[in-house]
Amino acid sequence: MNATTSHVASTAADLLADKDGKSFGKPIPRSEDRRLLSGQGRYLDDLGQGALIAAFVRSPHAHARITGIDIDAALDVAGVHAIYTYDDLVDDTPEMAENLPLLIPHPAITAPRNGYPLAKDEVNHVGEAIAMVVADNRYIAEDACALIDVTYETLPEVVGIDVSRRAEHSVHPDVPDNVAAHLQHGFGDVDAELAAAPHRLTLNLEIERSASMPMEGKGVYARWDDDEKALTFWTSTQTSTSARAAIAARLGLAHNKVHCIAPDVGGGFGVKIVHPWPEEVMVTWAARRLGQAGISDEVKWVEDRREHFISSAHERGQVHEVTIGFDDEGRLLAFDFSLWHDNGAYLPYGIIVILNTSTQVLGPYKPKSFRVDAYSLYTNTVIVTPYRGAGRPQGVFAMERSMDAIAKYLGKDVIAVREANLIRPEEMPYDFHLTFQDGRPLIYDTGDYQAGIDKLKELIDWDGFAEYKKQAKADGRTVGIGIGAYVEGTGPGPYEGAHVLVETSGKIKAATGLTTQGQGHQTSFAQIVADDLGVPVSDVEIVTGDTRRFGYAVGTFASRGAVMSGSAFHVAAQMVAEKAKKIAAEHLHVDPATLELRGGHVCVAGTEPGAEGTSIPLGVVAVLSNPLRYAFDDASRQATGFAKADTDMTVPPVPEGEQPGLEATGYYSPPTSTFASGVHAAIVETDPVTAEIHVRKYAVVHDCGNVINPRIVEGQVMGAVAQGIGGALYERIVYDEHGQMLNASYMDFLMPFVTEMPDSLEMDHTVTPSALNPLGMKGAGEAGVIPTSAVIAAAIEDAEGIPITSMPISPSELFELRLTHAATRSKENE
Repeated sequence: MNATTSHVASTAADLLADKDGKSFGKPIPRSEDRRLLSGQGRYLDDLGQGALIAAFVRSPHAHARITGIDIDAALDVAGVHAIYTYDDLVDDTPEMAENLPLLIPHPAITAPRNGYPLAKDEVNHVGEAIAMVVADNRYIAEDACALIDVTYETLPEVVGIDVSRRAEHSVHPDVPDNVAAHLQHGFGDVDAELAAAPHRLTLNLEIERSASMPMEGKGVYARWDDDEKALTFWTSTQTSTSARAAIAARLGLAHNKVHCIAPDVGGGFGVKIVHPWPEEVMVTWAARRLGQAGISDEVKWVEDRREHFISSAHERGQVHEVTIGFDDEGRLLAFDFSLWHDNGAYLPYGIIVILNTSTQVLGPYKPKSFRVDAYSLYTNTVIVTPYRGAGRPQGVFAMERSMDAIAKYLGKDVIAVREANLIRPEEMPYDFHLTFQDGRPLIYDTGDYQAGIDKLKELIDWDGFAEYKKQAKADGRTVGIGIGAYVEGTGPGPYEGAHVLVETSGKIKAATGLTTQGQGHQTSFAQIVADDLGVPVSDVEIVTGDTRRFGYAVGTFASRGAVMSGSAFHVAAQMVAEKAKKIAAEHLHVDPATLELRGGHVCVAGTEPGAEGTSIPLGVVAVLSNPLRYAFDDASRQATGFAKADTDMTVPPVPEGEQPGLEATGYYSPPTSTFASGVHAAIVETDPVTAEIHVRKYAVVHDCGNVINPRIVEGQVMGAVAQGIGGALYERIVYDEHGQMLNASYMDFLMPFVTEMPDSLEMDHTVTPSALNPLGMKGAGEAGVIPTSAVIAAAIEDAEGIPITSMPISPSELFELRLTHAATRSKENE
């Protein structure tokens, strides 16, 4: 039951390193793949095989008062050990009965509302947890849940943005307008620029609600130690240290009595960033309660797929109104942006989604004036948390559809319009002179957006597409091309940390509190540490997401892993390297400034690692770093120059200001986010009869600064493109007017298979290193998904000649659009 740990089993990865042993920037194979692909992973449900199992009674209603809960019949089921409702939380401690927290406050939040670990008096969405059963196994627990009789007084449901905006009924009685937050910001005089603009357009756009679908749902397993009065819990999370802090606070335990471990996590994509989930609170609390009673000190819950649909988290759902003013060249004079966001029944994660939409809608462009008016609305549906891209796909959809509309209106090439609005490299860093309500400015650090467009045109053969389209038409095929650009704030703070330790064997043990959900952290972080300490990548072991190994972290989200923890590993490894030079210099009688770490040794620059008199193995330096280590074995005594006969040796003291051990803990805290960017293009084909949509070719040019491992970055981008295509063509959450989800299974919630992926996916990079972190990196994890809906919408519109204003789009919807468009054209021709 270890944390996510990986150690390179062979030296194949090291063969790709440069002659000087450097691996940064090399496409080294992922070290974790052998273990994961051979069935040796340790996911949440692989743990706690002897634990009692929890199951939850969940609301069948979207909005109702709870008028009674009868658990008597369920208590008689053999194998049931406990049943809990909200009243049990009240009887325990005040902290247990409190609302779950608002994790990220913001001045724009006017009415924060959150639920409880178990519903108190009212349920506000289908799937809200009302009672928990703990039993010998899941079968018994589910049977007992079915016997619990909950009575309800149903209330009017508020489902969808339009219904919420009308506010004929409210989700929360003390929020009559259903507005959770109202965000406004901008620059310039939008009204004056619109009035003076030669041309104006207004667009109504929509991105429908969807959800991330990691291969592994949520789950938590807790173990109580009644002797130590301590709790250890494993959870499938993106933020183990924050989950630990949340549970410690909720259970009234000291931090050093709580440990949280993220084992192998089968995907996150944002849904696992909330902390604590109600289930995390309940399972850990039940483990302590049952452990203290001598019943069992282990309790586990693993989410099934239907639970994931109806009780985890959704995202995306937004309605936009965009009014743009522009000149004859297509230059944006005004961008007036109103949006309404469906945040579901509660607001645990604040307004990150609309913050990202309303800031990163600007993309690589520089309108003369800009205004945002954004509302986050309550509905009787599942809560929203950031889903890969986190509001950026919606913002890019608004801006890129606007760029296409300008080009169509003026009869100009869509790329020419974009180029007329681009921020240029010589303008970097680019200050929008925009200050948000929380006081932060918006400043892009680096980027060369024109270079990205130039490369993309070659990848997609933009100039040759007209001939391709002509030939396709002659063959009876309908094809179109689309383009979309974006800028993404990545690597936000406030901090991440890392610990690096050199063992006496010369092997490196390194840890960070950041969690891993499949991003290849064990490989990329090992590359950084290996280069800094001059050892093979195979000599570095990385541990993530284990509070026993590293207690302070923020989490894995917002494309921050490499920027934040990568920089922290670099800081810590550099501290270790400097200490190693200082210790080795005393032993070699040289100036530390003349030393370097190379080939597993600390050696004089220009000499060979291992050369006598000018080099010392790194493991031996680790021995020397602790004055007592060489007392324990002859090999260490010989290696450090102290023969067995030296029985009268005096052990030197630790120098003032130093600590024993060749290890260090380092933190990295950035002044602001660094801004990655990219541009995508797609060629699609639409079937003339069935209206099926096929992505024939997709191209990506991405700038994430200096790249640690190109193979990992390419994998991240490819995976995100697949999710983007899913969001553009297949994936949506569908509710009826009563708040009942109509497609809460994979039979009805469509996801792309490999057969739906493009026939060709081309990728290239531009590199504009960031000066905001020591390795010049930017984030990459969300890059592939951000512009995909905008790009595919543009390509379909180009193919069909029909405005595409809402995504995702299905063949049946495209077919209906064809009929409507044909009828409109027919009326116009009469």
